[in-house]
Amino acid sequence: MTTEPDPTASVLDILRLEDDPTTPDLFTGRSLPQPRGRVFGGQVLAQALLAAGRTVSPGRLPHSLHGYFLRAGDVREPIAFAVERLRDGRSFSARRTHALQGGEAILSMIASFQEDQPGLDYSDPMPTGIPGPDDVRSAHDLLGGIDHPVAKFWTQEAAFDVRHVGGAIYLEPPVEAVGQQAVWFRSRGPLPDDQLLHRALLAYACDQVMLEPILRRAGRSWRTRGLSIASLDHAMWWHRDVRVDDWLLYVQSTPSAQGGRGLGAARVFTQDGTLVASVAQEGMVRFPD
Repeated sequence: MTTEPDPTASVLDILRLEDDPTTPDLFTGRSLPQPRGRVFGGQVLAQALLAAGRTVSPGRLPHSLHGYFLRAGDVREPIAFAVERLRDGRSFSARRTHALQGGEAILSMIASFQEDQPGLDYSDPMPTGIPGPDDVRSAHDLLGGIDHPVAKFWTQEAAFDVRHVGGAIYLEPPVEAVGQQAVWFRSRGPLPDDQLLHRALLAYACDQVMLEPILRRAGRSWRTRGLSIASLDHAMWWHRDVRVDDWLLYVQSTPSAQGGRGLGAARVFTQDGTLVASVAQEGMVRFPD
């Protein structure tokens, strides 16, 4: 009897980092298999944030991070996460995390954590007129019948149910070359009531779609022959508590592309319209001549 994979359990498993018994603030993590054998950037970003979170007071949650993807990681090798305690103030803590393989950094991230405090509270509203997630086709609907490793990954192994409003660009270029898109997503299974984990998983999920508006604006799809694409850096701000096992809406855009690089931006809303996070990512995006 074949047991169906549980992608949510698989992600939670690799996010459980092991303490190094000989070195303070050093942790070790593993990677999920990927079709091309490279460590998924969102995974290592989430692990680096969790490692940093293990060194701050429990009442302090991450409100921002800035990270650089430096080298491709190998999914077959463990990743060491070395955390540097930069500052612990009365309200904020700052941490730097280096993710290392073979003694070389594959990611360098700095994150800031804050105590829960009162203050100004306002936000931009969610755009109106966007269909709800039940009215949008999922990746499984689009790719479920395709016998290909990447299609199987998105339909059987990916931890998030991703639904593109107006159609995905997995297989075909967009009908209209515009630099905006809206995407619904949530985890495929329920998650523990751990806000640090939910914020880390939001960072995990972000890396899946952050550069897609660049492809859309160029009128291309993920199947573009000769496409070379990779995340270069990632910036993220959490504004409010979030649950990634509830539906969230990515409202995305791309303000600029030049020199083989493009910038993707996103605002993340709950289904009731609450703004919970803002994200920006620059990536290398190259097409054949």
